[in-house]
Amino acid sequence: MDAATNEVARPEIGKSLVVGGSVTNYHDLGEGDPVLFVHGSGPGVTAWANWRLNLPEFAKSFRVIAPDMFGFGYSDSKGRIENKQIWVDQLATLLDGLGLDKVSMVGNSFGGGITLAFMIAHPDRVERAVLMGPAGLNFPITPALQEVWGYEPSVEAMRSSLKYLAWDHSRLTDDLVKSRYEASIRPGAHEPYHATFGGADRQGNIAMLASREEDIAALQHEMLVLHGLFDQVIPLEASVRLASLLPRVDLNVFGECGHWVQIERMASFNRIVSEFFTNGLKG
Repeated sequence: MDAATNEVARPEIGKSLVVGGSVTNYHDLGEGDPVLFVHGSGPGVTAWANWRLNLPEFAKSFRVIAPDMFGFGYSDSKGRIENKQIWVDQLATLLDGLGLDKVSMVGNSFGGGITLAFMIAHPDRVERAVLMGPAGLNFPITPALQEVWGYEPSVEAMRSSLKYLAWDHSRLTDDLVKSRYEASIRPGAHEPYHATFGGADRQGNIAMLASREEDIAALQHEMLVLHGLFDQVIPLEASVRLASLLPRVDLNVFGECGHWVQIERMASFNRIVSEFFTNGLKG
């Protein structure tokens, strides 16, 4: 099967970077200033599933790079991951492999926590950042996140998990539920997900993804924090608290929106984030 046929058959599969025997599957589209997109942690997620409605639009103006993080999609499994530094190092290795010294970043949910941790570890490698419904601070785990992280594969369990992510349940078509369910049962997909997020101490996962508040407050980058008003997964209060810590930040709250800002408010997300990366907070 040639590369073009493979892309049509499985758009989730992009390019591969192999370093030290570890494989990162990533998408690399467009030209211009580079923007690194870091996906969330829902069951069956891949970078392409998370950002498929956004990457083509951003690729008109930017070089967009979206990896599957270890334990997700078509990147390597690392078994149970107990330290976010593994993902931080994965991103640094990817940028090194692509010859990129500095990027802007977009982090969704879990990816928001990883983006914050990456910025703290490598502040000189990030221009600006957008955090969307982000992890990154400690907060009491929500019932929605308990269910999403505790997912055990079935069509109905996938439908229930997706209902927590979307405000508009009409988006949850049978085809979408089926495709996400099938992605979650692909050989090797569920085991690392369950090993890292499905254990009894899911509150501990939030702590693992959190960074120290004093380290967050020390970040001098221009940042946007985006949050759906009706997000059941990550409480809006967490983003309000995060914005109160960051010295150079705007907080945008989106009505008629749950945890899927990039999907449910796609046009606004694409426009606001593009303008931010072009002009900064004064744009």
